[in-house]
Amino acid sequence: MTLPVALAGTDVIGQAKTGTGKTLGFGLPLLESVTVPADVELGRAKPEELTEAPQALVVVPTRELCQQVTNDLLTAGKVRNVRVLSIYGGRAYEPQVEALKKGVDVVVGTPGRLLDLAGQKKLRLSQIRTLVLDEADEMLDLGFLPDVEKIIEMLPTRRQTMLFSATMPGQVISLARRYMSQPTHIRATAPDDEGQTVANTTQHVFRAHSMDKPEMVSRILQAEGRGLAMVFCRTKRTAADVAEQLSRRGFAAGAVHGDLGQGAREQALRAFRNGKVDVLVCTDVAARGIDVDNVTHVINYQTPEDEKTYLHRIGRTGRAGNSGIAVTLVDWDDIPRWQLINKALELDFNDPEETYSTSPHLYEVLGIPKEAKGILPRTERTRAGLAAEEIEDLGEPGGRSHGKPAASSAERTRPARKPRQRRRTRGALRAGETAGADPTSAAPAGSAAEQAAATAEGAPGAEAGEGGTARKPRRRRRTRAGAASAEAGAQAPTSQEGGERGQAAVATDEAPRKPRRRRTRSGAASSRSTGTAQRPSEG
Repeated sequence: MTLPVALAGTDVIGQAKTGTGKTLGFGLPLLESVTVPADVELGRAKPEELTEAPQALVVVPTRELCQQVTNDLLTAGKVRNVRVLSIYGGRAYEPQVEALKKGVDVVVGTPGRLLDLAGQKKLRLSQIRTLVLDEADEMLDLGFLPDVEKIIEMLPTRRQTMLFSATMPGQVISLARRYMSQPTHIRATAPDDEGQTVANTTQHVFRAHSMDKPEMVSRILQAEGRGLAMVFCRTKRTAADVAEQLSRRGFAAGAVHGDLGQGAREQALRAFRNGKVDVLVCTDVAARGIDVDNVTHVINYQTPEDEKTYLHRIGRTGRAGNSGIAVTLVDWDDIPRWQLINKALELDFNDPEETYSTSPHLYEVLGIPKEAKGILPRTERTRAGLAAEEIEDLGEPGGRSHGKPAASSAERTRPARKPRQRRRTRGALRAGETAGADPTSAAPAGSAAEQAAATAEGAPGAEAGEGGTARKPRRRRRTRAGAASAEAGAQAPTSQEGGERGQAAVATDEAPRKPRRRRTRSGAASSRSTGTAQRPSEG
């Protein structure tokens, strides 16, 4: 239904259920709209119409979907040799910039990295003829809307705009019309497929206790005929915890959530596609557009936020005509939220049945063997596991491949070492000042101190001067020496003879006194001895 309208160049709003082929619904018209060298050879285009700048742009909400759409377009455009490039965060800038310099025809990207490269003048959007917003309701949500508006402002006014999604609320359609010119709204459904959910997907809803959920999931994963399974959680922490618990119970499980690096996310998804991991625990980043064959079970470990998220989650199974099973575990606190989802989708699970890991009806409905327990038997652990899939070095900004952790550890050791070096240096200088004094100047100072002590044995200053070198702080010695010198200076003018003697003593002391401490001690002793010798003459 979409192809003839889109090939004519008309703006399109396409809506269809998950797993019905929306990617090629916009991908084929997109690939036909670009001009490639093959068109010039066949005479369908002129040589001057060829350009190295991108001619079509596809904007998607998640990195995983970006990679998947790129692979689909490369497969479909192989005959015409269309150059398709994926641009998304978590990877190094340099390979993407180099590919843009060589020239591309179609760019598939996430809003953040697209704006980054466009702002750096590395990505030219002036030649774009076709714009596609995949998962349009998510792209026009409040989180992405400002970035999408900035991207649209950089595009030419005359272009073809196409929006595709499984869920398209009325307010999103009215918002989208601001960026489109007389769009055609196409909603495709099978005649015998009523309701918003896919008829091939069997849905089960159970009221479960949060502490019993890991045990329930472990037993559901042992159901007969189970292929690959996806377990959806609402938070990143829960996804990481559930993946770890399932791994301890013997299941080959991987995790995909926002706290993981891009290399780890792609490793888990690659291992899931290749069958090395048969249980993928993820947040809603993997709920939209991810297409993996042979996914037989989808388990909602936590109740989704709204009916749109529920539809996209369970849409990972029952794709392209295959059948699947969707199991939702509703906690007691989430009953009101689930009832809103149930009412919006017109389902028959308004009051889910209370269920535990040992409930007989759980085994009967899902086909779980009666001998199944919470731990997978060793004989059934046949998958290679997540470790068998290598992590690709993507050159992530701030990642380990850039050596930043080593640099930061070196930076952490430097501030701890510098203060210690300074303290030791200061101590060594002080010791050098005392121990490394000039011996020629120390000898007269020492003899002067001894002579002063011999001439005035009863003087308190001499005794303090001798013992103060080892026992008392330097600051006190300096203060006493200053006071003694001040006292000597005050007594000197009282008699001409005493003044001459004081000046002579100061002159003789100053000559050998280069180190401050030696000079101060000897000066204090000599000035005190001079002062005591002056007193009888003054009297």
